[in-house]
Amino acid sequence: MIRADMHIHTYYSDGGQSPADVIRAAKRKGVNLISVTDHDNSNGRREVRDLAGRAGITAVDGEEISAYSGDVKVHMLGYGMDYSDPAYIAFGKKLYDGADERAFDILSKLAAVGVRITYGEVVRERRCRQSPVHATHIAVAGARKGYARSPYDFYVRYLNYGTAGFSCICRPTPEETAEVVKKCGGFCSLAHPGRISMDKDGVIALIERIIPHGLGGIEAVYSGHTVKETQYYKELAERYGLLVTGGSDTHYAEGNRAVGDPLFYPDEKLLSALKVI
Repeated sequence: MIRADMHIHTYYSDGGQSPADVIRAAKRKGVNLISVTDHDNSNGRREVRDLAGRAGITAVDGEEISAYSGDVKVHMLGYGMDYSDPAYIAFGKKLYDGADERAFDILSKLAAVGVRITYGEVVRERRCRQSPVHATHIAVAGARKGYARSPYDFYVRYLNYGTAGFSCICRPTPEETAEVVKKCGGFCSLAHPGRISMDKDGVIALIERIIPHGLGGIEAVYSGHTVKETQYYKELAERYGLLVTGGSDTHYAEGNRAVGDPLFYPDEKLLSALKVI
């Protein structure tokens, strides 16, 4: 039986862990299959695959893409895409350029309320220069300048929906995201549906809209889901003929989400869809 964690972050986006940290944690936990799904990029994929191979762990390339349905954030997980496909190259450039444009929009909005952070101060918070700017980088820069007690506090106060610095410009739609993942030979799953800011009927309507565009799974097994939510989303996946994916969404070794938690054992259909078997 294969134990998996298909939702992990590193410092290639907004995490604090290196790929080596992730592999060591997976090895300790007996996790046989992983996917590092950094936000809007997969710049660490070669390093992850190399380190995982040496440790006897299978690594599937992944990416977590921040899509928006109106003002509602909808995270999409793309696995096993062909990154040389022209469709992905164009999409990846759109994500990167859009992140820069969004960062300038946020900084302009923050300056209007007296929170002055420069773009240079933000990009210095990136561990990987090739990765797109993330809201976490802005939050870290803001906290470092004393505008909040912590990056989390800064995010809640200034970057969340309804706050002065909120911006969701240049984001793809969930439908567009699913189409690109499918076109590039990948498998697309809806990340942590329990965290989407919609009621149950809204999430169901969202799923029904994305399925024709290439949605193949639902991340029912997730660190932030309750037992009841996990069962509900498993049943929802079965109702719509979607596969169940699972992951920890860990960002930091010292955080409350750890590699390998919760327990997730992918079935043969998912392993086949991920090209593991």
